[in-house]
Amino acid sequence: MEWIEALILGILQGLTEFLPVSSSGHLELGKALLRIKPSDDLLFSIILHAATALSTVIIFRKEIGFILKGMLKFKWNDEWEFAVKIVISMIPVGIIGVFFKKWVESFFGGNIPFVGGMLMLTGVLLLITRLKQENSVPTMGQKSILDDETTPKETHSQTTSLNQNISYLQAFIIGLAQAIAVLPGISRSGATIATALLIGVPRSEAARFSFLMVLAPIFGATLLEVKDYLENPNPASLDISFLTIGFITAFVVGLIACYWMVELVKKRKLIYFAIYCLIVGLIALFV
Repeated sequence: MEWIEALILGILQGLTEFLPVSSSGHLELGKALLRIKPSDDLLFSIILHAATALSTVIIFRKEIGFILKGMLKFKWNDEWEFAVKIVISMIPVGIIGVFFKKWVESFFGGNIPFVGGMLMLTGVLLLITRLKQENSVPTMGQKSILDDETTPKETHSQTTSLNQNISYLQAFIIGLAQAIAVLPGISRSGATIATALLIGVPRSEAARFSFLMVLAPIFGATLLEVKDYLENPNPASLDISFLTIGFITAFVVGLIACYWMVELVKKRKLIYFAIYCLIVGLIALFV
């Protein structure tokens, strides 16, 4: 891998992480087009996902801070309830990570037809969601969590809203969608948001829960991958400078993209992303 390839993949990750088009699938397509060796794949992918997860933390820092502050009161409240639902949503992907890690890794490394099929599956899921939720798009005047003028009282009401609109069972079902989305080509945000909408979660709450629930699994996977790498360093693996370039690029682009792309996901119909996934998936399937 050259530095320009690390830069391109970092940009690609930053742009696609926050849209329901599968960042992992696009990374696989990008690696295939750039002819990057399979030995470079997994660690680099996880580093890029960690970068955009950090971008998410920065963007949602007010809500995350308010939730942590509420949990420090050490009494049962909306913040603790929300945290428990996040933990419940992590159970399926945690099981995948512990017991099926090698199996999941086998799908990475240039299996482009598989990525194409999963992209088409993402497109079909988004189409189904659009048919059911066509009239559920929030109005342009709706308050966004990304609004810098959000007050602590408003942030608290958003946490309460999440608790009122997402049950423990729904959190687990959304977690199942996240577990399936570890496969390249299935959009994590697309799968989790679409699943949430299909089981009755309001659109704005679905988007927020989707982006917050992924933080711990991604950071956990990153730590495990770094641990494995340090225990069994691969001489043919990536130079640390390329990992750094990819991380910084994905983080910066992710910061910029998240500000306007999350709102774009909320306001635009999912049909556009569904069509895109179907077209790209079809091309990948037969190229």
